[in-house]
Amino acid sequence: MYDYAIVHLVYTVPLATALSIILGPLLTRRDVYKICFLQIVAVSYTIPWDSYLIRNRIWTYPQDVIIGPTLLDIPAEEVFFFHIQTYITTCLQILLNKSVLVATYLHNEADPRDPVGRSLLLGKRAGQLILALLALGPILLRDGPKEGQYLRLILAWACPVMYMLWTFGYQLLLTLPWTKTWLPIAAPTLYLWVVDTLALQKGTWSIELGTKLGIHVWPHLEIEEAVFFLLTNTLIVWGSTAFDNAMAILDAFPEHFAVVPGTPSPILMFKALFLPTLKYDTARLEGLQNALTVLAKKSRSFYLASGVFAGRLRIDLILLYAFCRVADDLIDDAPSVEEADKWVQHFTRFLDAAYSSKRDPGRLQASLEPFPSKAQSILVLLPTDKLPSGPLYSLLDGFRMDMKFFAKGSKDEPPIQTFVDLERYASCVAGTIGELCLNLVYYHDPDGGTRDELKHKCLAAGFQMGQALQYVNIVRDVKSDAVVARCYIPNEWFDKSSEASADAQATEILRFRRRILDTAFKIYADNRDAIEKLPYYARGGIRVAVESYMEIGRVMRERMRRGQPLDFAGSGKKGRASVPKSRRIRVGWWTMMGWRGPA
Repeated sequence: MYDYAIVHLVYTVPLATALSIILGPLLTRRDVYKICFLQIVAVSYTIPWDSYLIRNRIWTYPQDVIIGPTLLDIPAEEVFFFHIQTYITTCLQILLNKSVLVATYLHNEADPRDPVGRSLLLGKRAGQLILALLALGPILLRDGPKEGQYLRLILAWACPVMYMLWTFGYQLLLTLPWTKTWLPIAAPTLYLWVVDTLALQKGTWSIELGTKLGIHVWPHLEIEEAVFFLLTNTLIVWGSTAFDNAMAILDAFPEHFAVVPGTPSPILMFKALFLPTLKYDTARLEGLQNALTVLAKKSRSFYLASGVFAGRLRIDLILLYAFCRVADDLIDDAPSVEEADKWVQHFTRFLDAAYSSKRDPGRLQASLEPFPSKAQSILVLLPTDKLPSGPLYSLLDGFRMDMKFFAKGSKDEPPIQTFVDLERYASCVAGTIGELCLNLVYYHDPDGGTRDELKHKCLAAGFQMGQALQYVNIVRDVKSDAVVARCYIPNEWFDKSSEASADAQATEILRFRRRILDTAFKIYADNRDAIEKLPYYARGGIRVAVESYMEIGRVMRERMRRGQPLDFAGSGKKGRASVPKSRRIRVGWWTMMGWRGPA
């Protein structure tokens, strides 16, 4: 009795529950919107077709295997199946695409600077031709053998919609990694093939003789059922991809879409999808790609956290952080103090031009000319209209402090003499970034309405949290910094006597590292509650950004307690301590669940 309901209880509901638990903490407002949107479209489109099949006895259900209630002759369990299959496949697609900045996969097919874009048009046309033939086939063969009736009805139902979705999403379907597009089709399809095989074998449902070809993929799995589940999962994933494509266009091109709500209307999404690709800003797309590449290489913690943010906030955060990394690399890697000073002057002139009240394009372009082309593509996209200028100039002050390490006489008079100097340095190079990130959070808040008093408190907490993360960074990099003649441990802390042995010096440095790390965790403990007062839509991403970095500090504290080497094996470049990717992902997930690590 009730075999169909048992199929759900055993096979579909547990899988949907597991995906909900895994994905739940990572869901954004847009993700929920996408799930609901696809549910409504998929179920509404499928019900009339499925009702026709049942009324014409293409397939049937024994009365003793269903509970009883029906909708247009469709059993309640079948209607539930439409919902839960759409939910499962959509959730898997969302989960696998969390790390992707979809806008970087958009291409201008008419711009000679975009060779990938120009090659996509052939793929678009080929896909449209194949899907058009598959859609027309059932019409041309409508008087064909009755044994192929079910398969023809499947193709006639699915292929016209697939044609539309391919037209809307072909760029992503052709350029995204296969794990983001074809895997979320293949995995649930294979799973449902197994479930369908068991149901057909048991007689939970059956295809009427005379309407099927009688071909089996494997014992008990009819070719029609295999094609049905393959095409339904393809429809769901392609629909989800088309949804992502619309959102990416809206987010990437503010010149065409000045204001984008947190959950854009279907009309606005269709406007985005109908925007000709020749209007895509190739330079902006290239700059976004360069910024994301910088982030992936230079800051794995922030790169991980960026996947939790959504929309234009995510893009602007990536552009801001990439600007900071570009500045750090050009100034830090300069071969001499004089060269580093030139780069600081170049960045100062750029900020002067970018924040000028006249915003003279000629002056801005002239300020960009000294920079490498990839750096230019990032700098020109810095969202200066959404950021205060003060913290960015303070960031340059921090770089000036770094330059003093290479000045004449710096060994005797290093720039970090006291803890106050260290505090000022951390404020300039990291506290400013924390403040700037939160300025973007408040700028993009889709709900708005945050009280000024609370906003100021959170901005101050973000500034201090940036300091804490910089202290962790300093403790981590003592060894690699020493290689390039830098020491951020306050000079006044050291025992200047010449009698100290090498072991004593190592013990002393370890004690100082512990002291700075303890300071970082105290600041973190004092300010982490402010994260919970941030706008809800950005709270999780900020949590992940902070906790994934503080986890490096926790690993170092563990090793200090155990007496293990602090610059541990398996670390990042130049012997820098880091946290394995699997642990960062676990921390990120638990953080989104509301977990906070020990302070």
